[in-house]
Order: sequence, then C-alpha cells, then structure tokens
Amino acid sequence: MSKKSEHISETPATQFLRQRKVVFSEHPYAYEEKGGTAVSARELGVDEHVVVKTLIMQDEKARPLIVLMHGDCTVSTKNLARQLGCKSVEPCKPEMAQRHSGYLVGGTSPFATKKAMPVLVEEGILALEKIYINGGRRGFLIGIAPQILLDLLLAKPVQCALVVNEK
Repeated sequence: MSKKSEHISETPATQFLRQRKVVFSEHPYAYEEKGGTAVSARELGVDEHVVVKTLIMQDEKARPLIVLMHGDCTVSTKNLARQLGCKSVEPCKPEMAQRHSGYLVGGTSPFATKKAMPVLVEEGILALEKIYINGGRRGFLIGIAPQILLDLLLAKPVQCALVVNEK
C-alpha cells in the first residue's frame, strides 16, 4: 500500500528533492488567497509553529535572499540586517520575488529556485523534529526533517524571529 508511486504534485522542488533521494511527505490542502500559514496549519491539523514560510527578501543593494521563518512569527528585518552586516533588509515586491524564485507568491519553495540565493533559516526551526514547507505550488506543503535545509541549501542559521501576539 505504498503511496510512493502516486505523486500528488511534481514541481521543480519535488524533482530536486527526489533526485537527491530526500524523504518527504506530501500534503495538499485547499489554498486560500492571503490565508498564509494559519490556513495551511489548520488544513493539515498541525501547529503553525512547524509550518515554515519561505520569504524572498532583499538587502539595500537589491540582492535577493531567502528567509525561512516559523509560520507564527515575523522577521525582525533590523536583527537580520545586523546579522548579515548590511544596512537594511526588506521583502521583495511580489513580481520580483517571483522573478527570483520562479514560483508564484503563495507557492514559493526554497528548493530549486530559478536564481541561486543565500538561504537564512530561523535557528528555532532547526530544533524541530519535522517541518512543513512549501512544495512549489499553492496549496501544497511537504514534510521534511529541518536538517535538509542545512544539508541541501547550506542554510545559515539566524536569530530574527518576532513572535506575533494573538489578539
């Protein structure tokens, strides 16, 4: 009863992982425009903290970079800029993010991006047993061990999480 043969989604990200023999689980869900990680966590029945968002950002020289952050946190751009030794970091505009990554916003995966970019991962993500991260299209997450971010993406751990308080 193996689900190995039925690929729910074939994306550049899943192809990249399969070529490297990475074990991952596939989690399609009903995508909601601007729903973010709150929707995907609810649909998958997991804590939003283990859902990782892939953010395409840029420094003051418009050099793009990928920031991987807990779904229930935001990025402290000041802390991130300080750790990178640059003046400022800000999110890319959606059309630029898409140009850099090759993925639609809402479906951005850190794997197999169009342009090679440095990957920064919030340190706390690496302590989790399993994370859910975009598999390369809207409404599709993959479950992986966070160590893969270090092994395949050479992600650099950073401390830039701001906890979003629920109101």
